[in-house]
Amino acid sequence: MNLRESIEVAIEGLVANKMRAALTMLGVIIGVGAVIAMLAIAQGAKEQTMQRIQQMGTNVLIVMSGQSRQGAVMGGFGSVQSLTLDDANVIATKCPSIVKAVPEVRQNLQVKYQNQNTNTTIFGTSPDYPSVRNYTVQEGRFFSEQEMKGSRKVAVIGPTTAMNLFGEVSPVGKAINIKGSRFKVVGLMAPKGATGGFGDPDDQIFVPVTTAMRRMFGVQYLRSISVQTKSMELMGQATEEVSTLLRKRHRISDDIDDFIIRNQAEFMEMAAETSRVFTLLLAGIASVSLLVGGIGIMNIMLVSVTERTREIGIRKALGARRHDILMQFLIESLVLSLFGGIAGILFGLAGSAIVGKLTGWSISVSVQSMLLSFSFAAIIGIFFGLYPARQASNLNPIDALRYE
Repeated sequence: MNLRESIEVAIEGLVANKMRAALTMLGVIIGVGAVIAMLAIAQGAKEQTMQRIQQMGTNVLIVMSGQSRQGAVMGGFGSVQSLTLDDANVIATKCPSIVKAVPEVRQNLQVKYQNQNTNTTIFGTSPDYPSVRNYTVQEGRFFSEQEMKGSRKVAVIGPTTAMNLFGEVSPVGKAINIKGSRFKVVGLMAPKGATGGFGDPDDQIFVPVTTAMRRMFGVQYLRSISVQTKSMELMGQATEEVSTLLRKRHRISDDIDDFIIRNQAEFMEMAAETSRVFTLLLAGIASVSLLVGGIGIMNIMLVSVTERTREIGIRKALGARRHDILMQFLIESLVLSLFGGIAGILFGLAGSAIVGKLTGWSISVSVQSMLLSFSFAAIIGIFFGLYPARQASNLNPIDALRYE
């Protein structure tokens, strides 16, 4: 038989046992659908994380407090309180590769407006923060340099916090109560979008850093400093400049700094590596169901060979070669897996859409994941169909004709 005839015979054999063929394909359908859905979830999580890192700002270095050390015992990152407002000012003026440096402190506090209240992040910073970290004021304004120098009680509220306190009413011009003090809301930030793993950037209130440190938190040191460089190419040079300056200011003579510097490239690299491991884990788990589907195909094909032993003997007696019998059953197995692969792709697309809608997760289905799953299904069909096909092709025609 030629290839077309082999395919026709294989399809006729499957049509003759529709229910059995459908149940056999079900394993492949679930496997392919699971692989596509899992890869879509992993890819969506990766894109969401990368987007959140990019939202941190353009060409941004993050200077954070370092580790404490007592003898051979090292504390965690941030256990040393060493960064000051003067550090931020000097970085902005003394480092040639730096455009701006903004101080950052934060704490979670209860905020009240009339009979409404919410627990949110109070973020103390400088007027340059929106331009450095890609924030936009939707209504009103951000606080000014004069208000920061005067430690004024003014606030710029995030859209999520505004919704929790004010509903649909504009918060600009209203007064809110933070830790027993009245703050005037001078601006409303534009939505930036909440993403997993980094908190909600829309659920916070911005106040002058001097107000936060002196009147609210009672601290002398900063949590971090966001530094914007002139270009991405200068980030390495800027890191060296900031490091040298801070070591000199903090009188550091040994090899252990009391600060750490991170940049976007490092964050993206860590996120990409985490995403890669996450993707492989999910794909591995989903692939198990594909293997189970392949075992199901082998089982059914062995049953089919046993049921059609007499048919195989008749075909061999009429001149069919081993190659013809092998191709007939191999193509039948391949057709099962390919039809299951096509249905599995549709199942995976539908499943991904449903998961995204129910959970609110970002889901990204790629053509590569569909092609990979479909190709894997085809390989499964060939691999698990080869043994039953060889069993059928090796049958002795005399014994096959005697089989009842």
